[in-house]
Amino acid sequence: MFKKNTIKGFCLSLGFLLFFSCQNQTKKNVENVKNDVTYAKGFALYHYKNYTKLVIKSPYPDAKEHFDYYLVKEGKHPKIKNGITINIPIKKIVATSTTHIPMIDVLNEASTLVGFPNLKYISTPGVRQLIDKNKVRELGNSTLLNTEVLLNIKPDVVIGFSMQSQNKMYETIKKKGIPVILNGDWLEQSPLGRAEWVKLFGALYNKEKMADSIFTEIVNDYNSAQKIAKQAKSRPTVLSGILFNNIWNLPAGNSFEAQFLKQANTQYYWQETSGKGSLSLSFESVLNKAQNADFWFAPGAYTSFNQLKNANLHYAKFKAFKSRQIYTFALTKGATGGFIYYEESPLKPNIILKDIIKITHPELLPNYTPYFLKKLN
Repeated sequence: MFKKNTIKGFCLSLGFLLFFSCQNQTKKNVENVKNDVTYAKGFALYHYKNYTKLVIKSPYPDAKEHFDYYLVKEGKHPKIKNGITINIPIKKIVATSTTHIPMIDVLNEASTLVGFPNLKYISTPGVRQLIDKNKVRELGNSTLLNTEVLLNIKPDVVIGFSMQSQNKMYETIKKKGIPVILNGDWLEQSPLGRAEWVKLFGALYNKEKMADSIFTEIVNDYNSAQKIAKQAKSRPTVLSGILFNNIWNLPAGNSFEAQFLKQANTQYYWQETSGKGSLSLSFESVLNKAQNADFWFAPGAYTSFNQLKNANLHYAKFKAFKSRQIYTFALTKGATGGFIYYEESPLKPNIILKDIIKITHPELLPNYTPYFLKKLN
């Protein structure tokens, strides 16, 4: 009897041991799945045998929730209990921000774009050709999409963006069975973090290797430019921003704009300030601190020194105005007048950095011509 009970107890103990061992091993396997996103903080990609899990971690400012999407290849039928399933590669897409357009185009998938709000703002040449051929539907306004038209064209997915958690427009779309992915690329606080969102589109089109290769080239070029900037023998001083409603808005010290200026080896007057957004200052405080700045970047939508001076005579007090060292993004426009910078810059941080280096340290990039930043006329 004793022997029988002992054997029985041993078997039960062994069973429990094996059960918890399997449970721990399963947990360990899940935990060992690596996130393939390196710089971006707002999303993650986890690759499993039959699907890829996409997690949107920062869908809107101060988000307390995240959203899970399961990207499943054709012919695969994984068992997924929670989350939204999207069959890939997607064939039709609706985007809502011009920053999404270059990331679709660079993957050679412009033809999949079937709808967009305010088509006139798109500058990407290949997509403009599709618009001119009426192959992309106008969806009205980005904050108030024409849901009737959108539902009629039946996209596989809508790439949206939102300032808050509740959005009735997107809820209406989701209730009709169309997945909505809130793209938070604009919330990223590092230049390379923004560019890495190309991997999200790579996953949707089942072109992850291509997206990885594109992003790797961006990173390598960006890092190479940083190394070149370190060779500079001097660090010129820099002013940024412009007056708007009597408030001078300029980048805070931890913003991605300030990171560009730092990595270009310049002295930005507000580099040591805290915050990742922008600073709101008086004209007097900016003039007092940066009147003798060597360079002045991004003065609003002005395209000439006369425009700038007519807007405010006091701008002429800055050294950069007197020496004609003011540079803007407003002179680089698309076919319909849209600022190319706002559309393409998230995917081209390496180009922005090289623009700044060329302007502030021209001897370091003798054969380079700035793409976004042009001198005021």
